[in-house]
Amino acid sequence: MRGDIRGHVWAFRRAGVHSCRHAGGLMLTEVMVAAVILVVAALGALRCQYYAAWHGKLARAQVAVGQIAHLLLEDWKSTGGSTDYNPLDLGLGFSGPLAIPAGFIPAEPLGVALNGAAYAITVNGTPMMVALMVLDVSRDTQAKATLRQLAVVVRFSGGAAGGDTGNSDSRLADMPPVTLATYVRVDASNG
Repeated sequence: MRGDIRGHVWAFRRAGVHSCRHAGGLMLTEVMVAAVILVVAALGALRCQYYAAWHGKLARAQVAVGQIAHLLLEDWKSTGGSTDYNPLDLGLGFSGPLAIPAGFIPAEPLGVALNGAAYAITVNGTPMMVALMVLDVSRDTQAKATLRQLAVVVRFSGGAAGGDTGNSDSRLADMPPVTLATYVRVDASNG
């Protein structure tokens, strides 16, 4: 009877060792599969975070462009659309006047660039170029008044005035310009 017990113990031990080897193999496979899933999930989360950061930067830059264009347009409009308007007088950090880069101004009939120049400004580390466009749309000789179109074109640029700052993102330079326009009535009193 004692031999039967030893045989069962031996069989039990042998079965247990076999089960442990099999269970250990499954654990390693499970750990490897879990690690792969974790790496794929982490890469997906990092990619999502990258695009969220990029779109956040883009949104902040677009808001800044809109604010600059609106500020210039309203300030210029308050002068009655004067052809002597100069954004440098605002004291906001504009530099210029600079030569207008080729292809900067849209093909739409916006008139001619005021002073034949563009101005540069950097807002929140994002360099931009601005052109002020003026076009006399119509003239009423009896009333001695002119309807003048004022337009502000703002485009992201590759660097601030005087060279590249290193802070710009080349993808921003490929964005279309922001153009805001309004009309003023210029009469004999020049505004």
